[in-house]
Amino acid sequence: MGPLAGLRVIEMAGIGPAPFCGMLLADMGAEVLRIDRLVESDIGIPVPPKFDLLSRNKRSAAVDIKSPEGKKTLLRLIEQADVLFEGFRPGVMERLGYGPQECLRLNPRLVYGRMTGWGQDGPLSHAASHDLNYIALTGVLNAIGRKGDPPSIPLNLIGDFGGGSLYLAMGMLAAVLSARTTGVGQVVDAAILDGAASLMSLIYSYRQMGDWSMERGTNITDSGSPFYDVYETRDGLYVSVAPVEKKFYLEMLERIGLANADLPPQSDRKGWAIIRARLQSVFRSRTRDEWCTILEGTDACFAPVLDMDECVKHPHNVARKTYVEIDGVVNPAPAPRFSATPSELRKAPPAVGEDTEAALVDWGFTQSEIAALKVHSAIR
Repeated sequence: MGPLAGLRVIEMAGIGPAPFCGMLLADMGAEVLRIDRLVESDIGIPVPPKFDLLSRNKRSAAVDIKSPEGKKTLLRLIEQADVLFEGFRPGVMERLGYGPQECLRLNPRLVYGRMTGWGQDGPLSHAASHDLNYIALTGVLNAIGRKGDPPSIPLNLIGDFGGGSLYLAMGMLAAVLSARTTGVGQVVDAAILDGAASLMSLIYSYRQMGDWSMERGTNITDSGSPFYDVYETRDGLYVSVAPVEKKFYLEMLERIGLANADLPPQSDRKGWAIIRARLQSVFRSRTRDEWCTILEGTDACFAPVLDMDECVKHPHNVARKTYVEIDGVVNPAPAPRFSATPSELRKAPPAVGEDTEAALVDWGFTQSEIAALKVHSAIR
């Protein structure tokens, strides 16, 4: 059932990075119980339950956490949990009566995860913002794009999911290990701002050693170099090449017919425009599939640029089962992979409140207690 089997996690329903963090934990076998509102929120982009991939492998309990009976219910669940995490603005959980002090007093070994954009403190901590704003304030956004163009928007992968979800998951699991050793839980403050800044560590190394220009599209890995870029093919599609190392670069030139061409040295930045022009001409001479036949699987550091529908059908992804299907819906498979305790897709995403009664039974509530909660409209 995965390496986290037996770990009990309460996820306070939210949007984006917090649910993705919960999905990661659930994929690895944790028992993730999402606490939903009785009335669904209109925050974010609505996603029908069937297609809400971030809710897979979880259960949903709809609880009125503001009512006295609902509050008792949630506190009873928290008392049994290993992890509780939330993605509200600073102070919201405290106002509801479920702040870290209250929860850790009730359950001293609890790991209390907090996902925010700007962090729990600081002058911007209460400002409404999204992924784009966080990566803008950490230098990430300014560094991405082609020379002479505005910054390119890298979806919401770097901030929300890279700097947010992954850091929260890593931090909470580290805190779980500590709690199991010491018996003492703690708060994990995962700010997307902090995580995005952390992801820039290598680029800060390059910058401070004088090997990274602030001008977009002039560096080796930001489309500045001709050997780390995408090229249009004869059929209007694209391929990617990234032979940064000299031996791989020479192999690419050999395979595309430029081994004996009069080109500037790879390391000559002044000659990059000449190399790029030749590569553009060569790659436009064949279709994307023809270049796949010539270059795919070699040390030329090559891959076709596929869309989301094409990715699912690519032979390598098919062989590795990188994408799997559940109830007719395509999902990226759980990652990473474990040899002894493999992760798996066990359950389709639930509708709000779909598992309320079954989950409460599993967490120790009797049928009479559940009936009473229904009478008081504390659960749905």
